[in-house]
Amino acid sequence: MKTKKERLKRVIPVVALLILAGVGCWIFRKEQEQHDKLLFYGNVDIRQVRMAFFATGRIQSLAVREGDTVETGQLVAELNAARHESAVAQAEAQVAAQSQVVQRYQAGSRPEEIAEAQARVRAAQAALTDATQHKTRLLELEGKQFVSKQQLDNAESAVDMATANLEALQQAAALAVEGPRKEDIAAAEAQLKAYQAALELARLELADTKLYAPTNGIIQNRILEPGDMASPQLPVFTLALNDPVWVRAYVPEPQLGQLAEGMAAEVTTDSFPGKKYAGWIGFISPTAEFTPKQVQTTDLRTRLVYQMRIYVKNPQNELRLGMPASVRILPGAAQEK
Repeated sequence: MKTKKERLKRVIPVVALLILAGVGCWIFRKEQEQHDKLLFYGNVDIRQVRMAFFATGRIQSLAVREGDTVETGQLVAELNAARHESAVAQAEAQVAAQSQVVQRYQAGSRPEEIAEAQARVRAAQAALTDATQHKTRLLELEGKQFVSKQQLDNAESAVDMATANLEALQQAAALAVEGPRKEDIAAAEAQLKAYQAALELARLELADTKLYAPTNGIIQNRILEPGDMASPQLPVFTLALNDPVWVRAYVPEPQLGQLAEGMAAEVTTDSFPGKKYAGWIGFISPTAEFTPKQVQTTDLRTRLVYQMRIYVKNPQNELRLGMPASVRILPGAAQEK
């Protein structure tokens, strides 16, 4: 018969194996519980841009339809621009005309104009000399009573008129030499700037007759058609944003301490079973809110939660906006963005 000592030798290894198995199961279960605690549910976030013209007018052409992919800066629609083109042409003509006025003021009087003014002064001087000499001769004849009092008065008036005319022409010649006043030049330059600003505004309004995609995305709805009247209040397209793609999920307060921005995540969907999409936590809201209705987990419906945004890599464009998704956070790992 086997001794008690021999039986113990056989039992101890079995008991040790059972203990190790139990510890392993307990560790596995704890890890699984921890793993499940970092499992969240949400949806691929729906983000839209309602694209509208900044100008008012009749739509001339639309370049895209529902489902088309567009890139930043791509032309998607145009208005009839005839009215705005005419406004630009008018503003350009005003700027050109006023530029010539400013150049004329800045250049001052031409040499020919100065020479003309000085020649008129010399002619006025000659006329004054002639009138003075005529008056002198009449005064000499007055003693001999060969001239009347009226003739002397007329001669005196002629001298006064010639003197006044000479002074006026001398002032005109001085102004011609000095050129336009600084105030007149400044006023002309200010008017030119006003016309230039009007031209820039007209060009901006002309540019507003073209509608460009503000970012990458997919045309979700085409609301208007060519011939419709467009305005800033009436969108032409609804653009669904798919770059970047993120999942919006909600975190109960007790689990906030286990999460941090930058932690790696795995996203799965019912549409592609078994396929995992790499992602990372990009944002955790600083304020709490009540659990949204779209979160269907029963024990979370009445709790305060924090919104979490998980950025997801979607190279094949398989994740669609609004698609339900499951998010599993990988503790201690940081995702390469």
